[in-house]
Amino acid sequence: RWFFYAGLIFNVILSYDAILAFKNAEGQWGHMQVGTLVLLANATFLWLYSLSCHTCRHTIGGRLKHFSKHPVRYKLWTKISELNHHHPKFAWISLIGVALADFYIRSVSTGFITDLTIF
Repeated sequence: RWFFYAGLIFNVILSYDAILAFKNAEGQWGHMQVGTLVLLANATFLWLYSLSCHTCRHTIGGRLKHFSKHPVRYKLWTKISELNHHHPKFAWISLIGVALADFYIRSVSTGFITDLTIF
């Protein structure tokens, strides 16, 4: 359970980093490059993996005797239960996504490739 909470902190940091990638070198918003999409996809994959976890499902809907008294938690538990069926698939997607994101960022930072500007 504690690793799940630590992973959520990591996901928040990656999401913040992906949002900051929409700024250009001068600090103006509205800028997007391929690297921005790579960071956004990486954060999304890791969020899907984390939210489909059994611990997340138990944290949201566990220890309830009556779902009818907690309709919001029941709705969240239902959605997370749907994600939970795909947890192994999200694990592989996020593993490959992290590796590709690291490779892309390393390649851009060393000058091996250039980051193409979309707008």
